[in-house]
Amino acid sequence: MEKKKKFLKLPQLDGGKELLKKFVKDNLQYPKEALEKQIQGDVIVKYKVNGLGEVFDAFVVHGIGHGCDEEALRLVGMLNYEAVKNRGVKVTSNNRIKISFRLPPKPKQAKMKIVYKPQVIEATPASKEKPAQKKPETYSYTVKL
Repeated sequence: MEKKKKFLKLPQLDGGKELLKKFVKDNLQYPKEALEKQIQGDVIVKYKVNGLGEVFDAFVVHGIGHGCDEEALRLVGMLNYEAVKNRGVKVTSNNRIKISFRLPPKPKQAKMKIVYKPQVIEATPASKEKPAQKKPETYSYTVKL
């Protein structure tokens, strides 16, 4: 079955959704305030794209605050769409995007292993008797930092 041809062409991103995900991942700068307060979540932004591929009239539909909304708007403003020609008709498309803010994973704790071996002290030369020699014991400890 053939796919129906659309009457109007809408602006699209070069590379599609995969490139969009990579673009967001590479350019997202987690806001300092959100990092300090351990804020994470999703910001939904609606925006319009004109026939020349320019993004305008972006606004936050659902935000989480603490600088994340502003960062999402900055990212959307950086998007570049392909320009389209529609038989002289200027077309504006409405889009929305969800930008996820997830805290970076915490570094794993380093483990340190310490081995303690006690020394055997020999008797002083004043006493002629030799104490029975004991086999030194080995202790191991795990210290978590």
